[in-house]
Amino acid sequence: MAAGLALVLALALPACGSLPQDVERPVSRALADGGATPLGQLAAQRRPATARAGESGFALVDSANMAYASRLALTQQASRTLDIQYYAIHADDSTRALLREVRAAATRGVRVRILLDDFNSTGQNALVMGMAFLPGVEMRMFNPLPGARGAGMLRALGSLHDFQRIQHRMHNKLYIADNAWGITGGRNLGDAYFGTADGSNFIDMDVLAVGPVVQAMSASFDRYWNDLLAYPVASLVSQDELRTLRDTTRSAAPAAPASDAPAPLPPPSDLARLPLTWAPAALLVDQPAKLVPELNDEHTEDTVVDGMLSLLRLARRDALIVSPYFVPGEQMKQVFADMVRRGVRVRVLTNSLASNDAPLAHVGYARHREALIRQGVALYEMRALQGARLNRTVFGSSPGGSQASLHSKMLIVDGRVISIGSMNLDWRSKLQNTEVALVIRSRALARQAAVEVEEALASGAWQMVLTPEGRLLWRAPPGADFEDAHGEPDTSLGLRLLIKVLGPFAPDEML
Repeated sequence: MAAGLALVLALALPACGSLPQDVERPVSRALADGGATPLGQLAAQRRPATARAGESGFALVDSANMAYASRLALTQQASRTLDIQYYAIHADDSTRALLREVRAAATRGVRVRILLDDFNSTGQNALVMGMAFLPGVEMRMFNPLPGARGAGMLRALGSLHDFQRIQHRMHNKLYIADNAWGITGGRNLGDAYFGTADGSNFIDMDVLAVGPVVQAMSASFDRYWNDLLAYPVASLVSQDELRTLRDTTRSAAPAAPASDAPAPLPPPSDLARLPLTWAPAALLVDQPAKLVPELNDEHTEDTVVDGMLSLLRLARRDALIVSPYFVPGEQMKQVFADMVRRGVRVRVLTNSLASNDAPLAHVGYARHREALIRQGVALYEMRALQGARLNRTVFGSSPGGSQASLHSKMLIVDGRVISIGSMNLDWRSKLQNTEVALVIRSRALARQAAVEVEEALASGAWQMVLTPEGRLLWRAPPGADFEDAHGEPDTSLGLRLLIKVLGPFAPDEML
């Protein structure tokens, strides 16, 4: 049905243009010897004598404040290179402040490379592309959509003749300084990820890495940067077009009250004192070719999601899964069923409909909910209003809005292995997006993350159970300040009806 609708729209709407041909993409690589830089020397100083060969140092970035402060520290202390790769960079207050520091780094001679997926670069967010025209900054857009950037929906509709390609997106997230220190995880760049948005903020998790694994992160960045799907910004949009767009978005935006000052941002992290846990780790990364439809055969290559499923198959006692968009499908449900049969306790924390910023993803999850419960999976849904409190307490300080949406992507297996990355356990992450994840064998890090998730389960989430009559029940934790519910809680009748109507037309693989 979705494919048929896309075909109708593609025939009815004129194409918005085509992508440029014969584009020059000068090949560049990560800094070969990051160890000679001040950040590289600091990394060597931080390495304890007890660390084994090949081990890297890690710190969980488990609060919005630390998310900003750690990226700010890498930006300010970089002396040779900054490599920045994201699915979305929003043109809002926190990102503007961070990009000012990126510009300052370029001014002092740091080579800056920014690689951004092109899907969200419309309207005000397209103004981030102006970074490409600054001295010392190179910027490329991955898998771009042709057409004007003033209206994202029209641009997407005008590209439906190329529907199969445009639905494949680069979801990777990397922030690397001097090939010595790097950050990966679930966060994009924007107020909602740094806890300063006026409305709903995201509960998220990243990991800061130092040591040999950062070289693997840089190698991954290079593969994407030098890929044919990465287009230099100048081949897609001119400075004059961006100026016009800037004037248009400014004139259309409502005037902000004089009293509305940007939320205060934290100072940079002290990398010399930040506690680090040293452990063996591996970086899992999808290949850029996954986004080429004719090469996107799930049987020809292992994906990051396949790696997560392999990790789950190794569980002996306990698996704790955090996935904001959770659309398991039959294959994943079979993995969970096999785990439960082996005596493994399987717990999943995901969004409720009210906390989910992508209601269509909830459609795909909801159709599997009862089957998962009957299999013996302990299923939890985060409460949006309670999530805001968790964002301030369990997951660190956040001065932002009154609601929160779960955005962390994490697996903890047997209390000894933890995976943090950009992937969800859904079919979009498996088939449509490229993803990245760090898998770390560390009881200390697994324990630290598990404590935060356990507290969220105990105070900010419903457990999904079936009543004796076979109906779904949202069971509140003991002592919680919210109650049990018999239907999608904290939602409007209109939203619930919309979800029911759209459900039959939303296949798992598209969500």
